[in-house]
Amino acid sequence: MKSKVVLMTCDTYDETLIYEKLQKGIEMLGGLSQFAALTESILLKPNLVRKAEVDQAVMTHPAVMGAAARIFSEAGFKDIRCGDSCGIGTTKRVMAGSGMDTALEKYGVSIRDFDRGTKVDFKDGIRAEHFILSDEVIEADALINVCKMKTHALERITGAVKNLYGCVYGINKAKGHTVYPSADSFARMLVDLNRCVRPRLHIMDGIVAMEGNGPTSGDPVPMKLLLISADPVALDSVYSRLIYLDPMMVPTVYHGEKMGLGVWQEEYITLLTEEGVMSMSEAVARFGKKDFNVDRRKVKSDGWVRMERALKIFQKKPYIRKERCVRCGICVESCPVEGKAVSFKNGASEPPVYDYRRCIRCFCCQEMCPHKAIDVKRSLFF
Repeated sequence: MKSKVVLMTCDTYDETLIYEKLQKGIEMLGGLSQFAALTESILLKPNLVRKAEVDQAVMTHPAVMGAAARIFSEAGFKDIRCGDSCGIGTTKRVMAGSGMDTALEKYGVSIRDFDRGTKVDFKDGIRAEHFILSDEVIEADALINVCKMKTHALERITGAVKNLYGCVYGINKAKGHTVYPSADSFARMLVDLNRCVRPRLHIMDGIVAMEGNGPTSGDPVPMKLLLISADPVALDSVYSRLIYLDPMMVPTVYHGEKMGLGVWQEEYITLLTEEGVMSMSEAVARFGKKDFNVDRRKVKSDGWVRMERALKIFQKKPYIRKERCVRCGICVESCPVEGKAVSFKNGASEPPVYDYRRCIRCFCCQEMCPHKAIDVKRSLFF
């Protein structure tokens, strides 16, 4: 059977309009009863990462979260929860001031901090044999993934598959980058994580996306889209095509199909719109953005990769833009490497400096920097 992906146009963050679009889109997939029973507890999983201004497109927009909550509330679900394992701060602290907490609470949603974790063995894991999951994820019956359309320094894009990393508890997220340091190994772990927690439905906020130096320091760009699917690989592949990025170049998409999470090839996807079934080429021509700023360069040959690893040069690496750095130290705190690959070597009055011999290129520092002071240098050889 083909995987269905719903594409809905939406040019504003009006919660009522989004509610109508999501409700119609879910009906196209067979209705809410296909994804959860009224007796089940629902966990809405947004993309929060860290506290940021809503218009910067760092987090899932509060209006999208409110609309999703309203759909479940009006359908008769009594136990609706929301939470995330944020990179900096807790769910409640990151939501505070964004309007997301208010948008959720008016529909009776219980906002949860992911402050407890438990080791869960995953015997079917291909790359990962266990995870330290937040207890809120374990205890909920049905996980609903409400992700954000963004770029990512390591995986090219943050989408449905990547957003589930927020199910991992606390410091274990940072540790995961040391265990799975490459884009491919990290992607394979993410695919196993999705297979382990088994989200029921994926909703992508692409009304305003993030391009460039994502997932937190990029630039907002209107895409005016909502994507909905039960297949995260198919959804992410549609997102990739809409920004003219070959899905095979996205590690989470490529490995997602190989490992049985979903499908990305066009012939196995039915694209549904308000106008009916639409071909992928027509959707890309009508709704895509050819100049979307994302890394489209092809992966280097194995020979170059081996040379780079041996020489530790020419690799993609983070660097600090001194004119923007306020010396807050968040990059140092977020570095998962033992002994730290970035530190205040020259004192706290100067910006931190990198020891690239230690750096594993996980880009946690770049992702967590709240001042857009860390960028990523590209390799000279592609």
